[in-house]
Amino acid sequence: MTNEEKELWESVHYRKEEEGMHYCFVHYSYWEDIKDEKFHELRLKYIEAAKNLEEYINKKVNDE
Repeated sequence: MTNEEKELWESVHYRKEEEGMHYCFVHYSYWEDIKDEKFHELRLKYIEAAKNLEEYINKKVNDE
C-alpha cells in the first residue's frame, strides 16, 4: 500500500468515526480516489440497504 492509499483509507476511517456510517457513505463522498472494487461493492450495497430500509419504514408508517 502506498502512502497515498494509506492516507485515503485513514480518511475513510476518520469520516466514518466522526460523521457516522450513513453520512460518510451516503452524503460525504463517493470515494472515487479509492481503487478497491470490494470497497465500492460493499459501499453500494450499504447505500442500497439503507435506502430500502428507509422506504420500508416510510411505507409502514403511511400504511397504518
